[in-house]
Amino acid sequence: VLEHMVDCVLYFEGQSDSRYRMIRAVKNRFGAVNELGVFGMTDKGLREVANPSAIFLSRYDEAIPGSIVMISREGTRPLLVEVQALVDDAHGQPRRVALGLDQNRLNMLLAVMHRHGGVQTSGQDVYVNVVGGLKITETGSDLAVLLACASSLRGKALPQQMAVFGEVGLSGEIRPVPNGQERLKEAIKHGFKYIILPRGNAPQKDIDGVTLLSVARLHEALSEAMRLSEELS
Repeated sequence: VLEHMVDCVLYFEGQSDSRYRMIRAVKNRFGAVNELGVFGMTDKGLREVANPSAIFLSRYDEAIPGSIVMISREGTRPLLVEVQALVDDAHGQPRRVALGLDQNRLNMLLAVMHRHGGVQTSGQDVYVNVVGGLKITETGSDLAVLLACASSLRGKALPQQMAVFGEVGLSGEIRPVPNGQERLKEAIKHGFKYIILPRGNAPQKDIDGVTLLSVARLHEALSEAMRLSEELS
């Protein structure tokens, strides 16, 4: 036991449901670091959750503004996570609050959205939350965060069957991210019909029953998302 305690450092992450526990490995001599394990509390103790994406996805009766599903990657596995944003008029100095995300990166992304997407939040409070208590550190969440903010600001709900991933650069470009095909498979497995993704991650062949919207610039992603919002509302 002591040997494993020395060679593998684990800690519990927050969660919104007491039935589940998330354990992240930050140091592991025997495997990958930053791996996330999701376990369910049963009468026989902790048991691994085979499909962790399902517990982080909230299904509403109807689509709501400011909510979107991003296809993240935790350790070696893709993970579907809901991101919520609330953008409202500021009374005084505008606030930027990020729960489960890096706040400095949120500030940077909002500046990029203003400069290259034409969406201004300078006089708005912006609150962003990753549902389920997860802490997302990878840049593949960038595009989902900005689309959620734009959705809340404009009061337009995005389709419930839409998922998103992609890194946003300072010049407004949408950069490809690692393991794009695995992310696509995870979203398709859970029934998502519309996926906005970087052009560099787009598969060579179309996928039956799924509309893939590959984008190279932030303004393209915003336009496609708002178009789907109007068409499917």
